Amino acid sequence: MVITDYLEKNARLFGSETALVEINPSEEIDGAQTWREMSLILRAQPDSPYKREMTWGQFEEKANKFANLLLSRGIRRETKIGILMVNCLEWLPVYFGVLKAGCIVVPLNYRYSSDEIKYCVELADVEILVFGPEFLTRIEPIYSSFSKMRTMFFIGKRCPEYAEDCMSLINFCSSKTPPVSLSEDDFAAIYFSSGTTGFPKAILHKHRSLYWAAVVEQNHHGQTHNDVFLCIPPLYHTGAKMHWFGSLISGSKAVLLRGIKPEWILRTVTEEKCTIVWLLVPWAQDILDAIESGKLKLSDYYLDQWRLMHIGAQPVPPSLVRRWLTVFPGQQYDTNYGLSESIGPGCVHLGVENIDKVGAIGKAGYGWETKIVDENRDPVRRGEVGELAVKGPGVMVCYYKNKDATDEIFDGEWLYTGDMAREDDDGFIYLVDRKKDVIITGGENLYPVQIEDFLRRFDKIKDVAVIGMPDPRLGEIAAAIIEIKDGAECTEDEINAFCTDLPRYKRPRKIIFAKVPRNPTGKIEKPLLREKYCHGKLVEKQTKG
Repeated sequence: MVITDYLEKNARLFGSETALVEINPSEEIDGAQTWREMSLILRAQPDSPYKREMTWGQFEEKANKFANLLLSRGIRRETKIGILMVNCLEWLPVYFGVLKAGCIVVPLNYRYSSDEIKYCVELADVEILVFGPEFLTRIEPIYSSFSKMRTMFFIGKRCPEYAEDCMSLINFCSSKTPPVSLSEDDFAAIYFSSGTTGFPKAILHKHRSLYWAAVVEQNHHGQTHNDVFLCIPPLYHTGAKMHWFGSLISGSKAVLLRGIKPEWILRTVTEEKCTIVWLLVPWAQDILDAIESGKLKLSDYYLDQWRLMHIGAQPVPPSLVRRWLTVFPGQQYDTNYGLSESIGPGCVHLGVENIDKVGAIGKAGYGWETKIVDENRDPVRRGEVGELAVKGPGVMVCYYKNKDATDEIFDGEWLYTGDMAREDDDGFIYLVDRKKDVIITGGENLYPVQIEDFLRRFDKIKDVAVIGMPDPRLGEIAAAIIEIKDGAECTEDEINAFCTDLPRYKRPRKIIFAKVPRNPTGKIEKPLLREKYCHGKLVEKQTKG
């Protein structure tokens, strides 16, 4: 079975029911600041309505039309089709249209610069690019230099002369299911790594991976036809899409919210009667801060139907979960672990029934196996720190056109994640840190995540990142970049006093008050911090007031 079968089933059974809702909060309505991409969206689409909807029948029809448009151009199986769009109602029909045509879909990060777009398009051998108006200024300097590009389809108003107007073209295409047979063994998608060590690597997956991601998600979170999933993270990322796959299996409604302000999230949960919300750590923190400060009042919203909040994509501070369950005592909480190489979330899963294990990422997910190994890839004893490896039907085929990188993380069927972890006596796995982020100071291994979790307990700290900074005597020292809560005042002496409960060798030797940068999936951008603070002159310590 392949995931396009679920779309066809939903169109038959629930054709007139709502599949997708797009919410466009505006600054005029809310009087609030927009997220980093939102101002770009508003400039490109100033007349976007607050709300747009699509039924399952329309979803299937649009996907078929786009697939037939591709076939009308004589594309062959496994042609690579790039998608460069922000979250919108057209995103998923284009994605499924590519799959229905037997092609390989290549989602691109909407934060990519022109150089990164060109690099990824060339690396993945993309021949057709579908893009939106938000990217005109980034595509303009590079479109003529694409070596394998056959055409570009534009989705939006005022199509540039070097592209074709996709929405006009599909009006002349058949809405019938294209005559293309698909199997689990066909190549389906190329995703890109987060690029923490330079330009991203291209990750090739089969249809089996996509199908299994849907099965795992629905098994873990039990989506029913009555659930409503609120999707905020970017759809180009495996996490957002694979969590939405639970809605695909159950034929239930999903809401695409194009903004992350706490009031927008709570208002959308209220208006659309959302029951499941996947948040990233900073968004959950912002919601709690707004409620605890009195900026938002829970009595202004209807949230009784909200049954599940889950977080993934990065280590989750246990203190955050405890705060959340104090404010929302009727909710269930869950977390998933995964990576794009294992088709996103779910290869390790906590489970709502294991709330007493908050802080763990869980046990092997549905259909998955895990092990923790030493530098020789031999299993470590329970309780010892080692590298986490996973095995299951969702692992990638390879890094596309990069055999050396593939061989480095594959050993038989096992995928070595690069994440350091330990397993407790009950078999629950705890992330310790990224292998490359471990700080070696005076011969001792420091795991930044452990120090970050400790520092987040301090009530004046909004966010924190710990990195290794070169030191002539110790090799490296731990430096803490600390973002203070709005309106709070904090000094370095207060931080040092708080850290006296840490073993001396784990205490940060350098305190820097600054904003903690995170990428669209909520992960701390530590390469940026290392570049800023470890290469060149270090900024002076300062007091945030």
